Amino acid sequence: MRLLLIEDDAALRDSLARQLEADGFRVDRAVDGEDGLFQAREYPSDVIVVDLGLPKLSGLSLVQALRKEGRTTPILVLTARGSWQDKVQGLEAGADDYLVKPFDYPELAARLRALLRRSAQAGSNVLTLGPLAIDMAAQAARLDGQLLELTAFEWRLLDYLVRHRSRVVTKQELSDYLYPHDEDRESNVLEVLIGRLRRKLDPAGTLLPIETLRGRGYRFTLA
Repeated sequence: MRLLLIEDDAALRDSLARQLEADGFRVDRAVDGEDGLFQAREYPSDVIVVDLGLPKLSGLSLVQALRKEGRTTPILVLTARGSWQDKVQGLEAGADDYLVKPFDYPELAARLRALLRRSAQAGSNVLTLGPLAIDMAAQAARLDGQLLELTAFEWRLLDYLVRHRSRVVTKQELSDYLYPHDEDRESNVLEVLIGRLRRKLDPAGTLLPIETLRGRGYRFTLA
């Protein structure tokens, strides 16, 4: 799971990142609201943790901006203010949960797991797209009733294309989702993955489920 942590307190940010990484999260870090908003837009995450009291752009404004753009990534806000008005304000801005400082890490971890479970359940219906049936919760796909053997990367690629099938997904966007943005990447890795996934989804070459738009990216075509 990829998590974006937006916190200006360096000690807290580093401590949380270490604990989250020990729990299996891949953590991206942002030090202020502007940096956090940029990373949230550029590097897709499974969940976002954001402090409300950020410099340059408040956490509240950041959450509002993401929701206004139609982004549905689960968001947990951290606040040093414990009044009910602040909590309501954060939730009305579009946050999914809140946690008041100071807090113990196990509580944060439990709340994140709950958010991720709810997010998975929200997408747990089996999608039927032509002869392809995709079970988001089980992370499984069937073609004409036959279970497809997909690698973890192939599944993540299919999942992302299907969830964003209403638009063109750029190569950069897919790479940012599949790999940490600070890693070196082979330029042809994504093309190889796309090719393998196409052959598994369309062995006869008749469905053409993934369209390549030259210079723009890819689009999932089955509906």
